[in-house]
Amino acid sequence: MSRPILFLALLCFLIPSGAQAQSRVENERMTIALEVGPRIGETRTAAIVMTPRPGWHTYWKNPGAAGVESRASWTLPSGASAGDLRYPVPDRFTVSGIMNYVFVGERALLTELSGLSSERDELSLQFDYLVCDDRLCVPERAELSARMADLQVGAQRIASWQADLPLRFEADGAVERPGDIIRFGFTVPDIAAVKSAYFFPAIDGAVDYNAAQRASRSGNKLVLETSAGFEPPTSAVPGVLKLFLKDGGIMGLQVSASPGSVQPAGIPLPMGQGPVESEADQGEGKASSPPLLAAFFAAVLGGLILNIMPCVFPILSLKALSLAKGGRSEGAARSEALFYTAGILLAVLSLGAALLLLRAGGASVGWAFQLQDPRVVFILMLLVTGIALNLAGLFELPGVTVGGTGLFARDGRTGAFMTGVLAAVIATPCTGPFMGAALGAALILDSSAAILVFLGLGVGMALPFLLIGFVPALRRRLPKPGAWMATLRRLLSVPMFATALGLAWILGRQAGVDGLVTGLGGTLVLGLGLWWLGSARNRALPLATALASLIFVLTIPSENAPARAGSEASDILQAAAFSPDRLAELKERGTPVFLYFTADWCITCKVNERGALSSETVAAHFETAGIETLVGDWTRPDPVITEFLTARGRAGVPLYLFIDSEGNERIMPQILSVDALTELTG
Repeated sequence: MSRPILFLALLCFLIPSGAQAQSRVENERMTIALEVGPRIGETRTAAIVMTPRPGWHTYWKNPGAAGVESRASWTLPSGASAGDLRYPVPDRFTVSGIMNYVFVGERALLTELSGLSSERDELSLQFDYLVCDDRLCVPERAELSARMADLQVGAQRIASWQADLPLRFEADGAVERPGDIIRFGFTVPDIAAVKSAYFFPAIDGAVDYNAAQRASRSGNKLVLETSAGFEPPTSAVPGVLKLFLKDGGIMGLQVSASPGSVQPAGIPLPMGQGPVESEADQGEGKASSPPLLAAFFAAVLGGLILNIMPCVFPILSLKALSLAKGGRSEGAARSEALFYTAGILLAVLSLGAALLLLRAGGASVGWAFQLQDPRVVFILMLLVTGIALNLAGLFELPGVTVGGTGLFARDGRTGAFMTGVLAAVIATPCTGPFMGAALGAALILDSSAAILVFLGLGVGMALPFLLIGFVPALRRRLPKPGAWMATLRRLLSVPMFATALGLAWILGRQAGVDGLVTGLGGTLVLGLGLWWLGSARNRALPLATALASLIFVLTIPSENAPARAGSEASDILQAAAFSPDRLAELKERGTPVFLYFTADWCITCKVNERGALSSETVAAHFETAGIETLVGDWTRPDPVITEFLTARGRAGVPLYLFIDSEGNERIMPQILSVDALTELTG
């Protein structure tokens, strides 16, 4: 019996479960609830939340060897519409050797609602599904109806359901059917971390569901081989590749395998050789929650890379060289390293906690949110300018020098701690490789796990100095102190002055010409005050300097200047400003779209915009392929962009996204190359 006929036959015996309109229906075996997230442009994400009773399950869009796909029928206000259902990563469940693709435990099906104009709009949903245990299958129906205002939930709630969706994977796979077997080949990054894998085809007939899937790898190629189904693949086979990681985590990738050549691969992967009775019973948990350890180590790597940024490297270099001076005991060196680490961790964890608290309160903010306020940018500009002037030798103050004297010489622990705080604070404009996914994961993990991710970021930043402090052999390799250090200090003032100049440019973009002039005036007052204080040792001047700078801070408008024209990159690519409406229009027309989200205070963003995104070659390829470019500017607070980033597992910028003509999304690397962009044109 075909599945549509089976579904209709089951519905003939179905008795509706509730007569009253409501947003939650508790049937005998399954509870169904409807939730709607915040508005992003003209769309909202709706979640159909399915909570089965213990021992029961429902089905994925391809139910496997038996079962029925769930059906959603909407009744919406005039002009409104609902998109296709998006499914979480499924589980495997076998009964008497019959393989089913199911959801065990609470899951949500997501869809995008558009055209809703009022919080008083009423939504109605008829949701038909099949719920089973290992002995019995029962069709049930939930009829839900409520006003929009009664269905709304917070962005974090929706983000938690979106975390269960498979990640869109940019590398295409291949499928080959030699005889009665079928092979799927996928290129998987960091395949050494994969313990086993399973492929869930989204279309019926490609594989024999009840046969074991044998996984093996050759290099970074993952090959899955199993018995072929009744339908030879003549076109691409979409599906979900479920990776079981060695650290216990699970990752789901949305993939597609096109007909081609797949060579039998080499090294068999342990376990995962065949079906399991119930992955949920083995403690699998949510199918695609970001593995905590993976997010932690990605944050560590991201923090490590921050040390080479121009605003951090001079501070780290001079602090490390200060340990090379004679007279320090082993204990003193280790103590400084620990206090430096403590300063970094305090600053990073404080910023992370503030971010989580603001988001819990409903604010649409992301990483480096404080830099969206021009007054904070001005304070940072003053701080960096003061450091640069000190490195350049304009002034020397006991207790506040940066180059390994003063505060470091008199009280190494206090100096190390404050240096750590300083390095972490001025590093916040940067989001480099590994950081984007890690910080995005922090926003969808629970608070304690999110704090662990921020802790990893701090550990990565502190790691170089920590190693120098604890490994004498590394300290012995550092150059011996001498007169050359004075020259080095002055050379290292150059990247700090460049950082201050960049902050001034950001201030001008945010607060306009008047704000920039005010900021430069405050910087001039600060410089004169520090010079006078350093040369005359006038103890009455610090208060006057501080008050003058405070006045300048208060006169800088917190309101943002009007939006300016795009960058050179956006001009070359003929980019339009991002809006959900424009994106929806392009997707409806089947137009491929390249989106990039940037901010003037994001160093990585600016590097990409001056590099690959400004390439005439890329622009020519995009024009030939008919790719439209949209740019989202996050320099100033923008809740629409924040929600869009959060929905794709990102806490900040940059984010580069390619959407093909069929609406499939591909997240690009954070460091772009011309080759990676031209390959999008196929």
